[in-house]
Amino acid sequence: MNPNESRTLWISVGAALFAVFLLYSYTQEKTEQLSEEFGTKRRVVVSTVDINEMETINETMLQIVERPTKFIHEDAIDNPEVIVGRVALAPIKKDEVILNSKVVQPSPVTGLSLQVAPGKRAVTLPVDDVRGVARLIKPGDRVDLLAAVDVGTGLQQKKEIRTLMQDVLILATGLKVANELPRLYERRGNNDVIENIRADTSFTNVTVEVDPKDAQKLVYVLATNPSSLYFTLRHPSDRGARLSLRPTTVESLRGQVSRSVIKRQVSSAPRPVVKSKPKPKPKQRKRKTRSGGFKTF
Repeated sequence: MNPNESRTLWISVGAALFAVFLLYSYTQEKTEQLSEEFGTKRRVVVSTVDINEMETINETMLQIVERPTKFIHEDAIDNPEVIVGRVALAPIKKDEVILNSKVVQPSPVTGLSLQVAPGKRAVTLPVDDVRGVARLIKPGDRVDLLAAVDVGTGLQQKKEIRTLMQDVLILATGLKVANELPRLYERRGNNDVIENIRADTSFTNVTVEVDPKDAQKLVYVLATNPSSLYFTLRHPSDRGARLSLRPTTVESLRGQVSRSVIKRQVSSAPRPVVKSKPKPKPKQRKRKTRSGGFKTF
């Protein structure tokens, strides 16, 4: 490369660097002007899709963008984790900044249908201190459902305790719904009262999530003998295989075998073969005749 070509190359590189410097200076100047005119920018959460009213919001519907502070509403949300799982109180358009006033935690206001999994049904069952684990059940807990049922008729009728369902999800206790803020707003006279319902045990019913077939069973029990239902509370991590349990009866409590089991065992046991003994021959009697002899017959 000759000296002229080298000089031309360096001049070109210098001109390019000078152009980049001018462009950077121009953008910085414009940024400062915009910041003075519209204020600094702040991160906000906007929707990536149209969100319908009463629709549950998930992370795929949200994104974080920067907007001029001058045009951001004071109620705007800047943390997407706060919104995930909430429900839209009004329709939210795509690219719209999401406000706190437009979303709410699932609660009686939003109804219970959003908490029910697809293919499941919600059924409300009565509880008391004895049958409902002293009302210490909370939304989100899992329980087993037991029932005291009458089996047989007449003098043969007896009561059995059967486990109807296992690992059943509690959706609500009274009006307290899962994932709801543990507060209750009430107006008493001229005063507004906000109560903490986290430790509330005044509820008289719970709502469970079951499949349609189990829902039929529960409705049958409710229609015939609603006081026969009992709850047993499970540990949150106890999600193992379901146990196969035999009904509990008076005989099982006494450690005895029920009569029906004995009858089944006797009927299924092989019967011994009894050989019949030959009949003994009748003894012959002798009668004395007039001639002095004996006649056998």
